[in-house]
Amino acid sequence: MTHLLTAELRQHVEHLANVPRPPGSPEHRRAQAYLTHTLKAAGFGLVPEHGVAAEGFRYTNLLTEPVPGDPTLPLFIVAAHYDSIADSPGADDNASGLATLIELARWIRPRLDGASHKARLQLAAYDLEEYGCLGSWAHARRLKEGGTQVTGMISLEMLGYCDRRPGSQQLPPALAGLYPNSGDFIGIVGTESSDTLLHTVVAAMKSVPGLPVESMAIPGNGMILPQTRLSDHSSFWDHGMPALMITDTSFFRNPHYHRDSDTPDTLDYDFLAKVTQGVCAAAWKIVAV
Repeated sequence: MTHLLTAELRQHVEHLANVPRPPGSPEHRRAQAYLTHTLKAAGFGLVPEHGVAAEGFRYTNLLTEPVPGDPTLPLFIVAAHYDSIADSPGADDNASGLATLIELARWIRPRLDGASHKARLQLAAYDLEEYGCLGSWAHARRLKEGGTQVTGMISLEMLGYCDRRPGSQQLPPALAGLYPNSGDFIGIVGTESSDTLLHTVVAAMKSVPGLPVESMAIPGNGMILPQTRLSDHSSFWDHGMPALMITDTSFFRNPHYHRDSDTPDTLDYDFLAKVTQGVCAAAWKIVAV
């Protein structure tokens, strides 16, 4: 099963990250089409969210219809962004997160129909993360203004780079010595007000054999350590909702971050498969009774 998942994840990354996909480009539109096809094929209804951000950028978020449809249940969101910067194909940033999102959709959708639920699950592929998290900001604002109860949000942000050599993991000065110096773990970042969600997800991901997991809870909305805000979860923090980022720690580990060398061949797909299994376990624990 793990071998099959590894192959599927590689296929998604190779399809999405052959060339850069900045907003408005043909590659960006092809990524939209691929995500639309794969999420629908997994059994989710899709409701694209179009808009123009205050900065003038047009965005298209790809949002699945929540399952189950019971509006009295709180909403739980798992998301990854699908845009890249103009100069990078973005295999780790963030085709790795998208690949995990797709495989989560495939794994969990048939199980939802026969389950009892404590939350509705919505999957999201956000646009314009690289341009200020504009797509997720628009979604979080709409949920807040609509009074939607959000039990939690997870941002899948760079999941596939692993380096087991001692010294391969860098850290902000404030965290020096608090975490391993080998880049072979997955990180989970939340706020102190997201502690219930954080504990649930950490426990679920630690259940995956051979997957080292590290976590942290940041005060407030993360401004004390700005590097912890660099993905779509921060849009939810800023709207007062519990949210986490799952990450391989980005530029603190991956030397290809935002470079033309962020290509599919640089990722560790066995590591990514274990992370995906952990995400599936966490999502199931949150939405199913």
